[in-house]
Amino acid sequence: MAVRERIEEFVAWANDEATAQGLPGEVIPPDAYGGFGLARFRRTLAWHIARRPGGLVALAIQYGHLRTALDRDESGRYGSRSRRGIHDLVDVETALATADAAADLHERFQDGEGISGPAARRALLEASTGPLFRGALVKADFARKHVLARRHLARDGGVLYDNPHALLLCLYKRDRALCEQDGQHDAPSLDRCVAGCGNTVRTDQHAALLRERASHLERKAARLPGPIGDRLRRNAGKLRSWADEHDRTRFTRQETTA
Repeated sequence: MAVRERIEEFVAWANDEATAQGLPGEVIPPDAYGGFGLARFRRTLAWHIARRPGGLVALAIQYGHLRTALDRDESGRYGSRSRRGIHDLVDVETALATADAAADLHERFQDGEGISGPAARRALLEASTGPLFRGALVKADFARKHVLARRHLARDGGVLYDNPHALLLCLYKRDRALCEQDGQHDAPSLDRCVAGCGNTVRTDQHAALLRERASHLERKAARLPGPIGDRLRRNAGKLRSWADEHDRTRFTRQETTA
């Protein structure tokens, strides 16, 4: 009861703060099924973990359970005395996120956006013909959704992960992954993306964002001392080179159907 009340108090505080700051879009909407409670709070946590690079690592650090990120068999018990833990929710949210990434790539390509990367054609094939994970959560069928999510995520070479930090998509295939040299992991380490990896996919949007980030680094470098500024300018140059490579190697739907 105490935790539930604290969550409700946090929601009230956050909404008051959003209103005071003139940010109506940040107000937490009411729950149509009653109070917020732990279930919605935990799913919100899982949503953010699944959609941020290194989310499982962050979870491990935040809660002091290092094995959460390293041993899924042990970590399934996190945050719950019941048979289901936070990893069940994270699996479902991760599957949803990868399905969203595949659908978005397919839509962008159909709308004429160019894509590039060693895994680009495989990613398009998966996005257009691969199995979909439909995961709207309902309490009654959560166990089934979790089983389907684990099955979806276990498809080596068939799951597309979005990495907004590295500005790319990863069609994860273990034997091509440079982030995991031992090839034993069933998901990419999105906080350790390596340039030139055979799982990489980029879109025109990624190239534009790479140039935008490079410009930001150059503006920042102009205000900083020599060595630091030089390092930022080198990083900016690297980002621009990736964007230029995308422009040189990109292809569109019109080109593939011509």
